[in-house]
Amino acid sequence: MKARDTLFIGFTLFALFFGAGNLIYPVTLGYESGSSYYAAIIGFVLTGVGIPIITVAAISFFKNGATQLAGRVHPLFGFYFTSLVYLVIGPFFAIPRAANVAFETGIVPFINGSSLTLFIYSIIFFILVYWVSLNPSKLVDRIGQFLTPALFLAILGLVIGSFFLLDGTAQPPSEKYQTQPFVSGFLEGYLTMDAIAALAFGILVVTSFKDRGVTDQKELTFKTIKAGLVTAVGLTSVYVAIGWIGTKMATEGNYDNGSAILAGAANIMYGQPGTLLLGIIVGLACFTTCVGLTVACGQFFSKRISFLSYKSVIIIVTLISFGVSNIGLSQIISYSVPVLVFMYPITIVLIALTFLSRLFNHSTYVYRGAILLTAIVGLYDGLVAFGFEVSALRSIISPLPLFDYSLSWVVPALVGGLIGLIYDKLKGKPTGSDSY
Repeated sequence: MKARDTLFIGFTLFALFFGAGNLIYPVTLGYESGSSYYAAIIGFVLTGVGIPIITVAAISFFKNGATQLAGRVHPLFGFYFTSLVYLVIGPFFAIPRAANVAFETGIVPFINGSSLTLFIYSIIFFILVYWVSLNPSKLVDRIGQFLTPALFLAILGLVIGSFFLLDGTAQPPSEKYQTQPFVSGFLEGYLTMDAIAALAFGILVVTSFKDRGVTDQKELTFKTIKAGLVTAVGLTSVYVAIGWIGTKMATEGNYDNGSAILAGAANIMYGQPGTLLLGIIVGLACFTTCVGLTVACGQFFSKRISFLSYKSVIIIVTLISFGVSNIGLSQIISYSVPVLVFMYPITIVLIALTFLSRLFNHSTYVYRGAILLTAIVGLYDGLVAFGFEVSALRSIISPLPLFDYSLSWVVPALVGGLIGLIYDKLKGKPTGSDSY
């Protein structure tokens, strides 16, 4: 394969990751962190870029992607957890959310944002998503070579304009970033949802390399990491630049969210054409993400449910996504947050165990112990996010280290893994298996 293929695959991965949330959250961080911006953005990049890229690299170790990775806990867990991942980042939450954000940013500023308008827009949007998703072998060509450069140019226009047309200066940080800006930025990076999405996108990258003749495991992992580095450079550059715009907007007015901050910046710099530019940026970002997620869902479910073809799955995915999209963005977000709060710690622990697995001979019991205790804490956090406070659980979980930083699952994960390791040693024989 040619060297440029790795570059194009890296561009594709960037485009797949880069949805509307990846624009909104960094600019909000810059707006709120102010003079503490640099510490905050470093933390954000670690979780918003580092963990997803590491996850993609981890997927390259497994022939069957995320299912085999999660299957080290138990085969049934591997199937059901991975299915949940695809549904959450696919038709239930992520795809409809992206479609709605593109609508509200790129369409509503110019025409009436009524339910009928959303309905008509959704029809057109998902017909295009379905058409591009029909032939996944051309995904790299269509996204890596055309849409990603266009997305970069649109972002570049916004960033360059900020150097000359925005006069604001960084303000003192908000309460959230006053004491521990790095930790706050680190936690803010979770909101991109990219670590979970990487479980799906990883197999697309691996498949792209295999289609180009890469079969050796070490070479496959090496090239996956190289493509991931291309993606990491792109994401980091955009996050830092967009976040910096947020710091300059703090003196320009009060804004409720990242979308409003970006819209305000675009309007100040370019007027109505600036708003159009922002719509192009968000539209391209959302569209490429929706295509990637649809393809990933199609490939996953068609391989595991014998009576469903790839075409049938993407029809189902686009139809469900279309239906959910029309309930509105606020409702979609409110339903998705508790699920993500539950799933994110489990995902992080799974990836960490993958890279440490050789140290404990891939023991199933280490995986089970770590995941079980992580899931219990994650379930509590998810219930709290959904509005249910379980007093009995709170009295147990609140004393845990890092509870105030929403990282109370870390110590239970370590303890659960240690208990699993001790049990495995007492049994006197290995219980796991390698990736291949």
